Amino acid sequence: MLDRLLLTDLVADLPPAVRMQRLVGSLRSHFRCGAVALLKLEEDHLRPITVDGLVRDALGRRFVVGQHPRLAAILARRGVTCFHHDSTLPDPYDGLIDEQAGVPLPVHDCMGVSLQVEGQLWGALTLDALKVGTFNADAQAELRRLTVVIEAAARTTRLEEEIRALRATRGDSPAGDAAADDWEIVGQSPAIHQLLHEMEVVADSELPILVFGETGVGKELFVHRLHRLSRRRDRPLVHVNCAALPESLAESELFGHVKGAFSGAVGERPGRFEAADGGTLFLDEVGELPLTVQAKLLRALQNGEIQRLGADRPRHVDVRVIAATNRNLRERVRDGAFRADLYHRLSVYPVPIPPLRERGNDILLLAGRFLENNRARLGLRSLRLSPDAEHALRRYPWPGNVRELEHVISRAALKVLSRGANRDDIVTLGAELLDLDTEAAIPGSSAVGVSLDVQHDITPGTTLRDAVDDCQRQCIQAALAMHSDNWAQAARALGLDASNLHKLARRLGLK
Repeated sequence: MLDRLLLTDLVADLPPAVRMQRLVGSLRSHFRCGAVALLKLEEDHLRPITVDGLVRDALGRRFVVGQHPRLAAILARRGVTCFHHDSTLPDPYDGLIDEQAGVPLPVHDCMGVSLQVEGQLWGALTLDALKVGTFNADAQAELRRLTVVIEAAARTTRLEEEIRALRATRGDSPAGDAAADDWEIVGQSPAIHQLLHEMEVVADSELPILVFGETGVGKELFVHRLHRLSRRRDRPLVHVNCAALPESLAESELFGHVKGAFSGAVGERPGRFEAADGGTLFLDEVGELPLTVQAKLLRALQNGEIQRLGADRPRHVDVRVIAATNRNLRERVRDGAFRADLYHRLSVYPVPIPPLRERGNDILLLAGRFLENNRARLGLRSLRLSPDAEHALRRYPWPGNVRELEHVISRAALKVLSRGANRDDIVTLGAELLDLDTEAAIPGSSAVGVSLDVQHDITPGTTLRDAVDDCQRQCIQAALAMHSDNWAQAARALGLDASNLHKLARRLGLK
């Protein structure tokens, strides 16, 4: 019997993700339906924990309860709720059933049940079918009988999350929030799993952290997560965009000033360090700080002391610093634009954020998130990707990373509407609407780049650094030759952000 199989999985030593996937797979097979989804309630939305039979981007979507009347109805009652094929309420999974093989047919029958854990609403289980009459009275009674076992699986999941949160805490850090903000970082790739694990370990260590990665990878998102996992989570997180600070005002912004310190200083003003006292100071684009300010920043990191501009005495502050940059600070140190001692102090624990092209199917999960956001924003019944669009997203190198993906999806959604799409239809985005550079993709591969005829003979006495520089120089020259000296196209071909390519070219003496 199904309930015996589900109970066996509950007590088996299985990873949580495997257990929940077996649960929805068994339910889909038992009820002979098109799709099953287990969704967890988080604030005002439902987050898919695991699905079977839905398109791959479904796990990245967030279903705001107030925007989906069927999901709201399921959550509002304790028993089984059924929607037959003639229901006028829109279905959140219209066009998302994987069995449709690219044909955007609507869902016909749906039933679901709200799930409670320890007397509190936890989420919902939904079942969808393309065959009319699948969820008859017997099927509804069977789901009602199985609800207690499904809730036991949800309870087990919550206990495992709480245990993981407790293991991640140190000292007096409050427990229980490590899983609460997981929804904000969409991804299931090994690179993201490893990164999140490292962040749980280092977040509460009080060490300075340097978050680095290409433009658009979402560094700020990960910094916010580090702060929320730390013992300073109830104290302020103060964000400073170092690249936007005028050199003449940078010192005052960070450390404050006293009356008369400079022309226009008509009163005392605390700086960002004092605003972050007891909490975390996030120095975004730290590589852009002037050298004169870097010396004072180093003193603050070493001694916990700052001195307002024009003041005679220092002040003590208790601030944890997290810095972020898309620049290569080692090169900045070598070029004399960044202090070596400050670099080593900031990078006690470096946290590299992987580029989108190295995250595999995370591309589709993130696309699902942006598709659902645009569906709600534009008032569409359903917004989905065609199979060729999914393939194009997987093959593109994403030089602008997650930010570029978000813009591509938003632009395509607006474009399809401008071409006359009906908001009440299931709207499908094809590859031609994405405006991706197909020349930048490698056929049959989700890892993308460019194939260049570059050869390099290493002569005796050549250092590894010189050999790498020479190889990079040849690659850039070959890419420019292939694209008629168009730097933007060359950057896409090389899988780089255009600004990063220009910086690299300047360092290599090509500009």
